[in-house]
Amino acid sequence: MATSILRLPLRLPKNMGIMSRNTGLKTSNISRATQNRTAVSTASGAILPKPDKTPFGLFRMAVVVVPFLYVGTLISKNFAALLEEHDIFVPEDDDDDD
Repeated sequence: MATSILRLPLRLPKNMGIMSRNTGLKTSNISRATQNRTAVSTASGAILPKPDKTPFGLFRMAVVVVPFLYVGTLISKNFAALLEEHDIFVPEDDDDDD
């Protein structure tokens, strides 16, 4: 739909100023644009069947996400320890005295 609207020519009256509003503009070009969504229907208009449901979708997602979060946590912890060891970033206890 968005691409069909972008193809429509934009026709403004020649006497329309930059700051003026013309509420009487006809939007006949936009109203003639039809929606053509092929995600739920075929070109002839028939409704497509429901998509296949993946069993254990949430479980599979958790099996992938949890280990990578854990590995990312280990990497960041080890990198922070490396920075402290080389005195690149050392948190000071003085900051909490306010």
